[in-house]
Formats: sequence, C-alpha cells, structure tokens
Amino acid sequence: GFVYDSRNNLQMRGLVVLLISKAAGPSTAELSFQHNMVSGIYSSQRSLAEITELIHTAFLVHRGIVNIGELKSCDGPLKDMQFGNKMAVLSGDFLLANACTSLAQLQNTKVVELISSAIGDLVQGIYYENSKSSEENCLTDDIGISTWKEQVFLSHSALLAKSCQAAMELAKHSTEIQDMAFQYGKHMSMSHKLHSDLQPFVKENSSDTMAFSLNCAPAVLHQEFLGRDAWIKQIRELTLRPSRPACVSQQLREAIKAGKGVTSAIDLCRCHGNRALAALESFPPSEARAALANIVYAVSRF
Repeated sequence: GFVYDSRNNLQMRGLVVLLISKAAGPSTAELSFQHNMVSGIYSSQRSLAEITELIHTAFLVHRGIVNIGELKSCDGPLKDMQFGNKMAVLSGDFLLANACTSLAQLQNTKVVELISSAIGDLVQGIYYENSKSSEENCLTDDIGISTWKEQVFLSHSALLAKSCQAAMELAKHSTEIQDMAFQYGKHMSMSHKLHSDLQPFVKENSSDTMAFSLNCAPAVLHQEFLGRDAWIKQIRELTLRPSRPACVSQQLREAIKAGKGVTSAIDLCRCHGNRALAALESFPPSEARAALANIVYAVSRF
C-alpha cells in the first residue's frame, strides 16, 4: 500500500531521483551508452529510484513498531500488539534486504557506499529521536536550531540527498554536478520538513486537535528566542491547568504563534528552498528541471 497506492504522495523520493536524472541527462563520459536510456533516464537510475523508495518504506514500517511498555488495556490485546511488532520488524527487514540486493546489482562501489551511509544516517537519526522521547519528564528537547537541523538531516534529508548524488554517479557526471544534486536533495527535503512542521501554525481554519510536536521547528525557534527556562515554565503552566488536552494544545500553539518562532521557521523554509533552487541552476533548462523547481515552490511558498 505504501509503495503502490496512487492516492498517497509517499513516492516523492523516487520521483525526485528520476527527475534529477532526467534534468542532468547523459554525461560526455557516458555518450556511448545512450542506447540504454529510456526517456532520458538510465535503467540503473530507475533501479536506484526504486531502491530509495524501498529503503524509505522499510523505515516507515519499522517506525510503526509499538512500545509495549506504554500500552494500556484499552489499546487492545497484548498478544496482537506483539504479533504486529514482529510483522513490522520482519516486513521492514524484508524490504531492506531487497533494497540491498538491488543495490549490489548496480555494481558501483561509490553508489553502494553512498546509499549504505544514508541507511546508517537514518538509523542514527531515528535512534536519537527515540532515545530522547523516552526520557522521563522530557517535555521538549533542550536543543537549538543548528542541532535540530543536524537531526533532521540524518532522519529526513540524507537518503534523498545521497540518492540524488548517486544518480549522478551512475551517469558518470562530474563531482561538481554530483555535489549540486546532493545540495538540491538536502535543501529541498529540509524545506519540505519545515513546511510540514509549520502546517499546524499557518493552515487556515486548522482544528483545535491538529497535532504538533514540541520539538518541531517553530517550537525550537520559539525556545531559542524565549529562553529554555521561560519556555518550560510556559509549558508547565498550561499543562497543569484543569483543561482538556485539545485546549492545552491550542493554547501552546497560540503561545508559539505569538512569539517569533513561526515567522523564523517560514524564513528558514524559504532559505532552504532558495538554496535548492540555486543548486538547480547547474542543470540545463528542461521540463524536468522546471518540475524540480515546482516541488520547491510548493513547499516554500506561504
């Protein structure tokens, strides 16, 4: 369902890899192999796009594992949750194994190294998220926006950035073009993450129950401007009131909107979007390049 359901947009990473492959076209070193191209994309680049999607989907499945220790009786039978966890682990591992097999068949050492390091980045990023969230009385992380960016790169941007770079390597493009593809993938996905974090704060007529994390970009920036102690005090004052959870969430949202966190996050989103667009300037004008630019516009315009 994650991979084949046409109603969702989870295939974005594979699409970007295909578009940037088409935008770059064949390199002068690979002109003799143009007969292997279909619609301006090498078969190895199509395989890479599929591998990228498999890896992303595998981690989505693994993220679905339930913490048994936090379950309540109303959540359902324990044995069902345990069975579900086993299936999530096995299904995710199955997808990762298929991705690694396909990766080896590309027979390119640098591409294998790039994608393997991206998998390592994902594991590190997700491990960091989980280790923080399990701390007792941890309302929100004591981090600045620079640390937030490092964490988001690991858990959200590294796979796409390194896949874009690997697509250029498969077509034997120069290191300069490979770096521009990496920069596009990195900054576009950072902009995408910021856009996602901003939705509860900028969406018109958003419901009171629209969930957001206290470790999202607007909240992290709000904490930077306000100060850690003042932010924790503000959270505790609201959460200790005898209010419904939805009311507390709405009040926290309004507190963040009243500060500089939201406007700063919008500026940061646009900044990453502009850096992604600047990286695209290295590619010749084409429909594929225009499509990549439109993806950036979609997540960086408010």
